[in-house]
Amino acid sequence: MDEKSPRPQPKKAESEREARLKAALKANLGRRKAQAKARAKQDETGKEEG
Repeated sequence: MDEKSPRPQPKKAESEREARLKAALKANLGRRKAQAKARAKQDETGKEEG
């Protein structure tokens, strides 16, 4: 009975994974910036009225 050892991922798969992670990180950062901008705008308008 042969024991199967896990095969290392090929370089292509690693680079594809890194590209997906990079894109996801960039999208997440964009959403967070938009949220922060919206909150800042909301706080700014709230202070003027009150």
